[in-house]
Amino acid sequence: MKSQRNISEFILLGLSYDQNIQIFCFVLFLFCYVALLAGNLLILVSIQCSPLFHKPMYYFLSHLSAMDICYTSTVTPKLIADLLVERKTISYSNCMLQIFTMHFFGGTEIFILTAMAFDRYAAICKPLHYLLIMNRTRCHLLVLAAWAGAAVHAFPLFSTAIGLPFCGPNEIDHYFCDIFPLLKVACTDTRITGVLVVAFSGLLSLVSFIVLFVSYGIILFTLRNLSAEGRHKALSTCCSHITVVILFFGPVIFIYLRPPTTFPEDKIFALFYTIISPMFNPLIYSLRNSEMKKAMRKFWSPSLFSKEVHS
Repeated sequence: MKSQRNISEFILLGLSYDQNIQIFCFVLFLFCYVALLAGNLLILVSIQCSPLFHKPMYYFLSHLSAMDICYTSTVTPKLIADLLVERKTISYSNCMLQIFTMHFFGGTEIFILTAMAFDRYAAICKPLHYLLIMNRTRCHLLVLAAWAGAAVHAFPLFSTAIGLPFCGPNEIDHYFCDIFPLLKVACTDTRITGVLVVAFSGLLSLVSFIVLFVSYGIILFTLRNLSAEGRHKALSTCCSHITVVILFFGPVIFIYLRPPTTFPEDKIFALFYTIISPMFNPLIYSLRNSEMKKAMRKFWSPSLFSKEVHS
């Protein structure tokens, strides 16, 4: 690889050059990251330590929370630390590692969201066969498939990034290493490489998004056959899932499903799927879910929960 590059690090231009904006962003993103960790750990521990873990939807939700923590931790701590320094750098090896982990954990999250949509489809459209369809073995297989699919997605992008030659400019106009900003500073013709990136990232996001929306469309159509109470409960759950899907997939599709180029707005859109969406997931899934709220109260305030039950 040393024959293909003569740089050992990249300079990240970050979100802004303005010192006041950087201080504001430091406080904001530090708060967001702490809230993200606390919220997702709260969901993760509450599900793991309650009977909800044996229900397929919450089994997938616990994995989604774990992925949110891993995914955002590949980017956010570095972003927060860089807001305090004038020269923001990342070594070549850490840059390549960041590309792989981002796309691996991001891909896993996409496939887990798809598994959650399949679970809701089985629960609402095939209620009599739900326990048979979503048995624990199948749940394990779906999670393993999510990890395997993410690896198939991430390794080609990682190999593409490693194969790029870098011999001149090393400034990346972003706050983390990603494949499109790297293509811009590579000293070779990257048009074919850019098309491959669109195929691996953009089409994966678009196809997954379409599958998810078709699934929830079928589910919403089926709701008219349910009772008013069942319709309200299913609609509340589905609305939570759809909100998460839009928050995550909208910016991802905007960035990856287009000709290989970069815009200044990309950094703002990237904040949605690296920080904002993972931070709001715990709120979206817990505040609209009575079972989740009950499990949290029971685990974290058992004495208060027992008083509520007896009263």
